[in-house]
Amino acid sequence: MQPGRPSVSVGQHSAAGLKARNDDSFGVLIPAGPDLASKGIAMAIADGMSSSEAAKAASETCVKSFLEDYYATHESWTVKKSVGLVLQAANNWLYAQGQRLHQSDRGMVTTFSGLVLKSGTAHIFHAGDTRIALLRGKTYEPLTHDHRVHAGRDRAYLSRAFGINPDIEIDYRSETVEKGDVFVFTSDGVHEHVTPAEISRSIAAAAGDLDAAARAIADLALKNGSDDNLTCQIVRVDDPGTADAASHLAALTALPFPPDLEPGMTFEGYNIVRELHTSKRTQVYLARDTASGKVVVLKTPSVNFEDDATYLEMFTREEWIGRLVASPHVLSVLTPERTRRFLYYTTEYFDGQTLRQWMTGNPKPEPATVLAILEQIAKGLRAFHRKDVLHQDIKPENVMIDRAGVVKIIDFGSSRAASQLESGSPVEAPDLVGTIDYTAPEYHLGELGSNRSDIYSLGVIAYEMLTGKLPYGRGFTGPRDVAKREYIPARVVRDDIPAWVDAALAQAVAKKPSERTEVLSAFIENMKQPNSALGYERPLALAERNPLTFWKILSVALLLSNIALLVLLSR
Repeated sequence: MQPGRPSVSVGQHSAAGLKARNDDSFGVLIPAGPDLASKGIAMAIADGMSSSEAAKAASETCVKSFLEDYYATHESWTVKKSVGLVLQAANNWLYAQGQRLHQSDRGMVTTFSGLVLKSGTAHIFHAGDTRIALLRGKTYEPLTHDHRVHAGRDRAYLSRAFGINPDIEIDYRSETVEKGDVFVFTSDGVHEHVTPAEISRSIAAAAGDLDAAARAIADLALKNGSDDNLTCQIVRVDDPGTADAASHLAALTALPFPPDLEPGMTFEGYNIVRELHTSKRTQVYLARDTASGKVVVLKTPSVNFEDDATYLEMFTREEWIGRLVASPHVLSVLTPERTRRFLYYTTEYFDGQTLRQWMTGNPKPEPATVLAILEQIAKGLRAFHRKDVLHQDIKPENVMIDRAGVVKIIDFGSSRAASQLESGSPVEAPDLVGTIDYTAPEYHLGELGSNRSDIYSLGVIAYEMLTGKLPYGRGFTGPRDVAKREYIPARVVRDDIPAWVDAALAQAVAKKPSERTEVLSAFIENMKQPNSALGYERPLALAERNPLTFWKILSVALLLSNIALLVLLSR
């Protein structure tokens, strides 16, 4: 198996039992290609409510939606978010179909228990009375809780299931998985008549034949008096899907580093026009596609980092993020049109300068111009956040602007998708991935960033564009620095900045994320017009803004008044 890709063995058995039809559904989907590492393996069981004529259709719909639609969700989303949206959509459809039938006894209602195995973690989703249990060694542990209400002797009804209400509460939990773990999925016709000890013994007796074990468990339930459908699905974890550092690095370096490139060379179907930028970390070239004639930017990694797994992961991540996030205000990473033999990627060519260069040439820009730039950066960041991706390195050097005033965010090597937190990469990420002057305080405190961390960086840029300074004098250097430094009102630096603009800036760069502007649109609106909810104060008096100037003026005024008084007295 390739690193990060889980592997399982599956055994299944389902029968109608004493009933005329089988309303249970079940399945396991092991995807091919990169989805196996990025999405994992999905498995589920569902039991349609037998009083419903559409019980089988309900259970099949729920399982099929889970197994198929989960893999159509964004790669950047967490398992919990992806599955939650898929299952809510399935519930909405089942409920709508049940309402269309107009008869509650003909509705589409089903229980459901699903599991996604990704990067050594089991993500479990559940509603109803189907069950998932974990057999580890000799310990048999239920991972789900039955949603049933007992109404007297031998009487119980479902308190939660798919298709009953337009909204559904789905239990979620996650468990760390080990090699050899066995997940047992059962419908109530099985687990109400077979004990955990009997299930464990049946699996052990089958000596690795999981189909035989599942059949034996179902047969035992029937023998023990079950009059319901009988479904048992057994999934043994052969590889939980975590990668070791050596194999992970090998996967990252599957493609060799490119040779040194020079103007006039032809490389991988591109004619190198000129070098745009070079550093110890990357080389960036202007190139022309020899087939289409299209001008592109070609970025290659530096051979100085050929054995640096962290660097390589960030380089490859930049390409992945760039293809994932689409916006007129985010630099487009191009999809390769030919098979690559070396490690590099191409982007659109955007003829402009960095925001840092623009700020140097425009030291005191008009507020309307600043706002126009901030709005475009915010739109680009919103495209990241909609895909559950944080940029994590928003600074003037990573924003470009052309002669027409169009703004684009560049450089995604520090970006992080929410799904990557689940990937279990063995590569140790750097403590601080951004640039100190623009890095939110929470990163210095060892906390994970959020959308508000990017808003902080944007707030610093806004403050700097308007004042030429930084809101805390400089970037934070550690926890003590975070505690010590206080916000410097923008009006102290530039006295023509309105109090309400200062209040908007102060909230955007608040040290505590909980006190910071919650969404990008709110920050832009606060910069456009006064927001009384921010509680901004009256404009600072001259004595508060600049005490020295105030006393100088007061002294001159007193001197002039004394002279005038002497003139009057001498007459």
